Amino acid sequence: MRRADRLFQIVQYLRGGRLLTARILADRLEVSERTIYRDIADLIGSGVPIDGEAGVGYLMREGYDLPPLMFNRKEITALVAGARMLRAWGGSDMALAAQEALVKIEAVLPEEARKNVAKVQIFAPNRHWFSDAERKVIDQIESAVDRQQMLLIHYENGDGTKSERHVRPLGLWFWGKVWTLVGWCELRNDFRMFRLDRMKSLTETGPFEHSVGKRLVDFYAIENHRPTL
Repeated sequence: MRRADRLFQIVQYLRGGRLLTARILADRLEVSERTIYRDIADLIGSGVPIDGEAGVGYLMREGYDLPPLMFNRKEITALVAGARMLRAWGGSDMALAAQEALVKIEAVLPEEARKNVAKVQIFAPNRHWFSDAERKVIDQIESAVDRQQMLLIHYENGDGTKSERHVRPLGLWFWGKVWTLVGWCELRNDFRMFRLDRMKSLTETGPFEHSVGKRLVDFYAIENHRPTL
């Protein structure tokens, strides 16, 4: 869990007016009590009215609430359209997460802004561009990128040539009906882009560490300096 998400959750737990100890919060958030003490101190320092002390527990004074999320019409349109596109063309987990995020955002929007969500007339019909198996591959690779897991890929080029690649996955790109993986290919000792629909199988083979010259930022630096034709 990201620290920003954890701080938000602490505020949510304390909003009920209940006295909660650092141990209870630590168990719920799966962190150490020391981390909770540090987070509580930072929240108090930022102006959140939390009362209590270590060893006794914490509670939030009445009358405090998080400010409502504020989005203008164009921002709401972008969020809704993006969630619908991921639901149609993303991985299964990715699509579900996008939809859940949209539900949570809508729940805390002011009433007037919430009405704009229903008015968005941008759609991405799900015409089964991707099978369940292909959606699973998208989720697998996204997870590998996030966790820095090396991938062994059995790949087939457009001309039918087959190869086995050990790849450091760095990012996913969607080109409209086609997803590609950008990664560092150990076989070619260079960056390569792989179409997901040409992957015959993939297996995680263990963690890797980012190193200079083989990172996504290095890929961007090379691409930005390629001459345009």
